[in-house]
Amino acid sequence: MTGRWTCISNLGSCILHLANFSVSVTIPTLKRASCGRTRWFDYKSGQDVIRADNRSTNRIRQMRKTLLFCAVSIVLFLAGCAGEKPRLKTELPPTGKVVPLPGELPKSYVVNGERYYPLPDAAGYVESGKASWYGHPFHGRRTSSGEIYDMHGITAAHKTLPLHTVVKVTNLSNGKHIILPINDRGPFIKGRIIDLSYAAAREIDMIGPGVTDVSVVALAKEVGRIQEKDGTKPILESQDFQTGEFTIQVGSFEIRENAVRLADRLKVVYKEVNISPYVDGKNRNLHRVHVSLSRTLEEARATQKQLEEMGFKDAFVLRN
Repeated sequence: MTGRWTCISNLGSCILHLANFSVSVTIPTLKRASCGRTRWFDYKSGQDVIRADNRSTNRIRQMRKTLLFCAVSIVLFLAGCAGEKPRLKTELPPTGKVVPLPGELPKSYVVNGERYYPLPDAAGYVESGKASWYGHPFHGRRTSSGEIYDMHGITAAHKTLPLHTVVKVTNLSNGKHIILPINDRGPFIKGRIIDLSYAAAREIDMIGPGVTDVSVVALAKEVGRIQEKDGTKPILESQDFQTGEFTIQVGSFEIRENAVRLADRLKVVYKEVNISPYVDGKNRNLHRVHVSLSRTLEEARATQKQLEEMGFKDAFVLRN
């Protein structure tokens, strides 16, 4: 590489020297010619003076600039060629197999232009709002869970609770309640939180009004149904939400350093503090700060209340 640069440098010097030489031999030639010269008498020296015409001088200057420009261009071009490095052939490593992540989140879905993100867990879920019921137009159709909708069965539809979650729905106008599983998605009408089957709505006396205020509390996850001997209503076989392992989420951060700072503050009060990675419905990598481990939902809610009194108003209970 050094030899190549030396060669280029010598070549550039030769070209520049050639440009200067061409100009130097041109000027005497013009002086010897009779055209392009002006004779005049210098009174101070008492001698005749011959001066080249200005047009000839301008042509000489232009020629010199052109030669210098060409010389510099050639040197730069050769330098660029010399600096080009040989290309190396690089082979990419083979791609691995796509392996599904354990505990993959439920997929989001879009209805009427709005995207909904189903919850990964229903533990501790409580909600109040308007309930409605649905019947004949949907009877016999397939639900979001894959079951066939039976308006005479005891089921409900919810937009985000995990399918097969067992909930307690209470009619706030008369205190009547019913326990039933979520097996469908809906209602997709603004202001409504849950849709009951015709039979379920009849149990809590809301057929007439059509829409009524209710409270919804998640109780368990349905794991199966046991049919009674007389063939009437099935009994829900469920996993209780009131006992198990619970923790309280205090914060969630995209930047891990922020999660670490919060965890360090909480460790002064609580022994059980940890940071767990999490990917939300928008594919964001989050770092969740969890506090305490409780065996009952009641105990976990007591810790949640304590954290709220400490200023962590957004703390909530999670089931492990």
